[in-house]
This record gives sequence, C-alpha cells and structure tokens, in this order.
Amino acid sequence: MIGFTVLLAAGLAVSAALPADHVISKPVPGPRYQYMSTPDGPELVDMWVKTSDLLAAARFNPDTQNNYHLFTRSNRVVSQPIPFRNDAVLRASNFNANRKTVFLVHGWRNTPTSDFNVHLVAAYLNAQDVNVIMVDWSFGASGDYWVALPNTVTSGESVARYITWLNQVTGANLNNYHIIGHSLGGHQVGVIGRNLGGRVPYITSLDPAMPGWLTHSQAFRRTDGIYTEVMHTDAGFYGLTSPAGDVDFYPNGGAHMPGCNDRDCSHHQCIFYMAESLTRGGFTGRRCDNLSQAQNGNCNAAGTLRMGGVSAKTGNSGLFWLRTNAWSPYSQG
Repeated sequence: MIGFTVLLAAGLAVSAALPADHVISKPVPGPRYQYMSTPDGPELVDMWVKTSDLLAAARFNPDTQNNYHLFTRSNRVVSQPIPFRNDAVLRASNFNANRKTVFLVHGWRNTPTSDFNVHLVAAYLNAQDVNVIMVDWSFGASGDYWVALPNTVTSGESVARYITWLNQVTGANLNNYHIIGHSLGGHQVGVIGRNLGGRVPYITSLDPAMPGWLTHSQAFRRTDGIYTEVMHTDAGFYGLTSPAGDVDFYPNGGAHMPGCNDRDCSHHQCIFYMAESLTRGGFTGRRCDNLSQAQNGNCNAAGTLRMGGVSAKTGNSGLFWLRTNAWSPYSQG
C-alpha cells in the first residue's frame, strides 16, 4: 500500500481538478463498505480512500487541536488541562517531575470519557503514585476512518513534541515514562516513541488496528521503545495478527475473547486486561515457539512472562499465550 504521506501529498496536488469523492486508493480487500469497530459498536464504513478524506486530514492541526489532561492522586476525577507550550499552566499544575509519567493514547472515535481512558486512568492511579496524561486527539480521531488513520501519524509526531516540551520545562526524565495506546492509538504510541529516538523505556500497544496498517510505513514496531509489548485480542479482523513488539501476547489465541459475543468486544477487551494487570498482576503467559502455537495455545517452550503491568520486562522477547476468564477478574494467574 502506498504510504499515506505520499497519498496526502498527491491528493492535495490534484484536489482542484478532482471531485470531492474521487477515489484515491482501495487499501483494504473486499467490499467497499465494511463494518469497523467503534466505542459504540460496529459501524458500516466506506473502505475506499477519497480525495475528501485526505483534504479533511490535512485540516487537522494536532499542535493546537490536541488536548492534554493531567490526572494525579491529588486530582483523580477532575483533570487539569495543560495546553501545549503553556509553561505557566504546567508549572502551576500537579505534575511532579520526580514521579513516573504515563501517557494514554485512545483509538478511533474515542473521547476522554471512553472506556480506554476511564479504566486506565483509575487503574494506574490505584497501582502507583504517577502522573497520568490523557492525550485527547478526538479532533483527529472523530471523523471517518480514512481521515483518522493519517491523523494518527501527525498526532503522534505532535505528542512527541509535547513530551519534549514537558520535560524541558519540568526537568522530567524520559527514562521514567510508560506510554499506552489502543487500536489506532496502538500505532500512534509507536510514532511517539520513534520520534523520541526509541528511548521510551516502556510502550504498550493494545490490539493495534489492522485495516490500512499491514504495509504502512508508520505501523507499530519493536524498535519504537526500549521495551515494547503488544496485546492481541482481535487478531486478523480489527487488530493485527503478526508479532510487532519485543513481546507479543495472544490471550486465548489472540481472537474471540471469552465473554464476548462479537469481534468488536474482543477488540476492546484488551483495555480491561491491561487495567486489571496494573492493579492485580496475574496474566502469566506461556512461551510459544511460533505464531501458530500462540494462536492454537499449543505452547510448551520453556519460560513464562507476566502480561501488562506497571513495569517494563526489558530484555525479554518472544510470543506468549495465556487463557483468561470470561468475566472480571479476568486473570487465571
């Protein structure tokens, strides 16, 4: 698939001569209209990229339209918004440079009140005394999927600039960061890490989106951070199947999560696994020799590893399988 950066430039160059609905590419095989996962359930989406999509993406300016919400144990429920490059607001906030800093990056059509943000903010603050910064890029993520996809990259580049500014003003150390993203956000965290030189110590990608990303040059990859971990819960449909991190977990084989009646639920179930891993631990994965074993649960290689959690498992690599319960608590140990 041609990279979206190239497509964007081409779309802008010829936009004056083309109708707004001119088809630029057909990046996903199959019918033009297919169901995609949203926080409100599956939605029928036009899977062909049009000139209007690229023009809409070009109007997104994450440096001014992204919002950043700080949560700490002193303000668990009501956030402190910290605008980019507003040094005075940052210095007056509850941000503590001596604490660990966690960035949360949501997926397509999410808002600050979506499950990803609500559950992970609460879970991390219960687990550790940290700075949690929710990245609200809903201006870029709220439109059609093929608008949100290129916005994923530009937003990630902007978040990296935000983190650089944050550290410069406060003296915070990048070595004490954990960045977590889901779906489109699962790729955006890779863009963030890549633009920070691969120096973030812990990056977690929760079921990174598959449509449009199989050959995308900015897709999440192992080298985006010092330790990168991927959780696959809807592999092969809404989420990627192939390994992408230092460590890839395939709970229940990576698809069709227990307690879920559809793949939309499976795609979002990793959010709840991650939240539980922060506060309760558990989720012990068994090492697999290859992807087929991870998908079938036929894993007998030596070694186990805990999925998720607050600490990076730096130096570990490989594929791991585990089984979960259908309802909370999800971990079987």
